[in-house]
Amino acid sequence: MRRLTTALASLSGGAALGVLGVAGYTAWSLNGPRRPWPDYAFTPFEVRADSEDVRFATADGVGLAGWWLDQPGSGTVVICAHGHRGTKSDMLGIGSGLWRAGHTVLLFDFRGNGDSDDGPQSLSHHEQADLRAAIDLASSRRPDARIVVVGFSMGASTAILEGATDPRVAAFVLDSPFSTMGEVVAANYRRYRLPSEPIVPLADLINRLRYGYSYAQVRPLDAAPALAPRPVLLIHGTDDRVIPYDHAVQLARAAGPNCELVTFEGVDHCGAYFEDRQGYIDRVARFLDAAVGRARR
Repeated sequence: MRRLTTALASLSGGAALGVLGVAGYTAWSLNGPRRPWPDYAFTPFEVRADSEDVRFATADGVGLAGWWLDQPGSGTVVICAHGHRGTKSDMLGIGSGLWRAGHTVLLFDFRGNGDSDDGPQSLSHHEQADLRAAIDLASSRRPDARIVVVGFSMGASTAILEGATDPRVAAFVLDSPFSTMGEVVAANYRRYRLPSEPIVPLADLINRLRYGYSYAQVRPLDAAPALAPRPVLLIHGTDDRVIPYDHAVQLARAAGPNCELVTFEGVDHCGAYFEDRQGYIDRVARFLDAAVGRARR
């Protein structure tokens, strides 16, 4: 019995350390600084798009980098927001496509990514300041233009959170956003057959203590109703392994009747563009024409 008790205590201690390790790794993977090496990336040169390098800063002093693809006669500025650990290069397909369709486009790197400076990173919390700075830049450069945000994954969730309180955004294209931070973390634990309890609450606690914000502060589902009556195009694949399709259903319901949910059967996370690149660009361009119109040249 003594040996059994000792063995059970060791197993219990090992399990506790394992849970703590997973929770700590979760907090670091969501927030910790991490840049790829080598940092080779495509630029507007590869897609033959005319562009201008731009630099601008957030309210908390983080320097951001972007590419401004100008269409002087356009009445619309499209801001493209990439996903977690992505860069503005990821947006070159949709960005150059919408530029060729006649829209001015701003591609930018969130803090800690690409050519932008380091700063406190998160999952759609601190990044709201980055998107706000991008909107400031678009507004100052084209004060008469209507602003649209096209976001993917974290970028889409950030667009909901920032757009809910920023009336300067006229319309939204949201590809694969999550409804709440807690739910998307729990979904990824389940994906790897890990129990969400007690790991999610512990990861949330570490997140608050180490990175200064809680999962409860990142809930696009609560912000989505404030997007109305502005038009929203919501895109999601049914086989999304990172952010389950149910998140899109919840968000579409919360955003109201001006939200159109476009479902891609059998498509994984942010995979709709790659199913039919030109078709995706055309669909978004038609949405923009209907949602915000086109200024006369």
